[in-house]
Parts: sequence; structure tokens; C-alpha cells
Amino acid sequence: MSPGLKSFPPAPIPNPDPVVKATVLAQALPYMRRYAGHTLVVKYGGHAMADGTPDDPFARDVVLLKQVGINPIVVHGGGPQIAHMLKRLGIETRIVDGLRVTDRETMEVVEMVLAGTINKQLVS
Repeated sequence: MSPGLKSFPPAPIPNPDPVVKATVLAQALPYMRRYAGHTLVVKYGGHAMADGTPDDPFARDVVLLKQVGINPIVVHGGGPQIAHMLKRLGIETRIVDGLRVTDRETMEVVEMVLAGTINKQLVS
């Protein structure tokens, strides 16, 4: 296993029937072969991290990608967590055309939440 990757026990499969497992593997094998050695960028949004931390199935999937020869890169979000912290600090969130306006004060909070909290939780 590559340094820095955690080892997780296999995710429980709802139907442990060997025929079902073999069928799933047979269907996935062409994709594993096709993308082995390639880099796959995965966006893991803030809404997917309800409590700000990754869930085990997501982490297992990233490990599985690496184990079959795909090089996953995880790009995390944090919109809900940023909005929560801005509210907690009494800083108004400005949204224009569906996008957050990030002024200097807001940027400090964004950096604090993304680099200081979410990133550390995701990589640990």
C-alpha cells in the first residue's frame, strides 16, 4: 500500500452471494484496466461531509481506486462549513448570481475552515 493511505476493512456488501460479487467484479474489471495508471480527480463537496468529516465508504472507495492502479486526487469543498463559521462570527455572506463574494475578511475565514479544519480532517 502507498504511504499515507489508510487500510480499511472491506465495506459490507448487502448480498454476500459469490455470484453477485463475481458479477460486480467482472463488470468493473474493464474500467479498472482502462484507467489503471491514470489520474482521477474527485470533487468531494462540503455537503457530502455533513459533519465536516469524510465518511468511511468514501475513504474506502478512494483506497480501492489506488489499489487497482488509479491515482485519485481528492479536491474538497466546504461551502456549508464556511457559511456556518461566517454566521458564527457574525460576518454576512454576500451571494451574487449564486456565487459567494469572497472579500478579504471572508477569505480569512475560508482559509481557516478549509486549510485549518476540513483539509486536516480529510487527510488524517
